[in-house]
Amino acid sequence: MRLAELVDYLDQYLRIRDTPDEPGAVNGLQFENAGELTRVGAAVDASEATIREAASRGCDLLLVHHGLYWDPQRAVTGRRYRKVRTLLEHDIAVYSAHVPLDIHAEVGNNVVLARELGLELRGAFGGYHGIELGVWGTLELRREALAARLDELLGGPVRLLPGGPERTRRVGVITGGAGSMIRDALAAGLDAYVTGEGAHWTYFEAMESGINVYYGGHYATETWGVRALAAHVSAKFGLAWEFLDFPTGL
Repeated sequence: MRLAELVDYLDQYLRIRDTPDEPGAVNGLQFENAGELTRVGAAVDASEATIREAASRGCDLLLVHHGLYWDPQRAVTGRRYRKVRTLLEHDIAVYSAHVPLDIHAEVGNNVVLARELGLELRGAFGGYHGIELGVWGTLELRREALAARLDELLGGPVRLLPGGPERTRRVGVITGGAGSMIRDALAAGLDAYVTGEGAHWTYFEAMESGINVYYGGHYATETWGVRALAAHVSAKFGLAWEFLDFPTGL
């Protein structure tokens, strides 16, 4: 398959040009190859270890959530040089989708994790530059049972801040580092909020505001989108794919 054909499709399918994001995200094609694709490696991060693994497995496209350009360094030296050298030597392209993948209605991190949890989806919440990042739905469970379900899905242990009612009913999901959006969850009338990680002060916000918050890990909550997207690409275009798993523990 031609790289240009897949890039055109993904740009439209993920609404790359229409979705706001952080400057370092650089959504879309970040690194091109000679133009032909046969095998996709899906990964959360375009890390050095991920790139080496993609090379060893014969992947000529890395489909990632966190791309090459998050840190402020721009000189092609040190670890950045090593990444570029490996990509060039093995003719690997890199395509990255951050917020566009978080919010996607079919293959997004938030909606896929919510469905895996068993939420009956009702709406969106969490304002960010004119869009809503998260999804919420209904799920009646004891808060500890929801934690146990998350433990199983995410490979646990999940950190529960038990500030809300003993039974959950309205549960929201924003994957990754969205602990700062507890107030958005409260404004949406949620009694439970699932995300990846948060700052120290968010403990008190949860406990003193009456909401259960679940920290499942930034990495663990964001494996869902790239896997779903790669499976979608495989089904549509017949490309082989595999998930390259390099958990950070964060």
